Amino acid sequence: KPALLDYGPGPGKERCDVVLQLLAILSVLSPLLQAVKKKFSEHLQKTGIPSGSQDKVSVLDSGPEMAEPKLAVDPVATSNLSAKAPEFYPPGYNQNFNQNFTDSSFEDRCDGYLTLAEYVQDFLNHLTEQPGCFETEIEQFAETLNGWVIADEALQELVELIYQQATSVPNFSYMGARLCNYLSHHLTISPQSGNFRQLLLQRCRTEYENRDEATKGDETTRKQFHAFVLFLAELYLNLEIKGTKGQVTRAEILQEGLRELLNALFSNPVDSNLICAVKLLKLTGSVLEDAWKEKGKNDMEEVIQRIENVVLDANCSRDVKHMLLKLVELRSSNWGRVHGTTPHAEATPENDPNYFMNEPTFYTSDGVPFTAADPDYQEKYQELLEREDLFPYYEENGADLSGPGELYFDEIDDEMDPEIEEAYEKFCLESEHKRKQ
Repeated sequence: KPALLDYGPGPGKERCDVVLQLLAILSVLSPLLQAVKKKFSEHLQKTGIPSGSQDKVSVLDSGPEMAEPKLAVDPVATSNLSAKAPEFYPPGYNQNFNQNFTDSSFEDRCDGYLTLAEYVQDFLNHLTEQPGCFETEIEQFAETLNGWVIADEALQELVELIYQQATSVPNFSYMGARLCNYLSHHLTISPQSGNFRQLLLQRCRTEYENRDEATKGDETTRKQFHAFVLFLAELYLNLEIKGTKGQVTRAEILQEGLRELLNALFSNPVDSNLICAVKLLKLTGSVLEDAWKEKGKNDMEEVIQRIENVVLDANCSRDVKHMLLKLVELRSSNWGRVHGTTPHAEATPENDPNYFMNEPTFYTSDGVPFTAADPDYQEKYQELLEREDLFPYYEENGADLSGPGELYFDEIDDEMDPEIEEAYEKFCLESEHKRKQ
């Protein structure tokens, strides 16, 4: 107490005054330090630091020696995932490809890659992700390859990389065929083992010779074989061969190869093989038939007959049989091609074979289809209009003949299902929220 520290005048008195002043300062700082400690605890709770770590906060309330507050925080586990993490990219994809590939000089473009395989694979991945860049970047790609591919082994490696991409990546078969066609005309290397096109066809022949075993294999084997078949079909459509006189033709060896592949697929009529055959014919049927007709061959008729036999005899699913029948129907309409032989204004059923091509199909009461090309069209169509069970309140031109309060419209339930209504309201709210943002 102050009375106990009153030593009278002299040095003792001065020391007593200093002590009193320190005590006065500490009495003022103590509530401030308590308030700081309270605020700091609240801050730790808001930032998510566990309550146990608050005990590790060292704050000196009072005393002659005051230390600065020290915070000891438990380490927080952090994730390494980000928008650029490899988990979000296909295998083998190089995130720095665009920067490496679009540099101006050849040396700079190649500096980012240690091997030819890395460079080619990055470009293939780039085409897979952005197929629209083919026209603008293919010339630069071929130029780079001409400076890099200078040995037989490098050309073989290039062919294998493109083949694997075209037969293993979905939807790359078309782009791969276009790439093969361009490189077959623009790669300057032509070793004794064969140029790019010859080596590519040799690689395809390896798979082609295993066609019978592949169609009888397990699901994985058949899937790989089907990807090869569709790639070969795209090659047939896109690979151009220039003759000595400058004429451009298709690879005839591929035409014969596709015929044998169809035989192999129909010889083992499981669903997956038949679906692959349908895709192949939808893709190349019209071109194959035209080519066979030019040679006086009737191969397409044999293929169609084979399909009809499969529909009758094979133990395939009903959906696959329906696909095969639709393919036969497509071929009967000249593969959906409409060649105008007469100007539209002068076209008649007599002078234009495609006059009724786009006419709708109707059905009689017995379910028999008919179109405007049918000789009894008018009579059948009039009978159709008189069938009140189908058109109770409508004229031929579609005008509404029903008045207010008609039974037909009164019975229509325009209320939503509760779940649909709830989902619709949620959709509207989310749309409105996004619009305001």
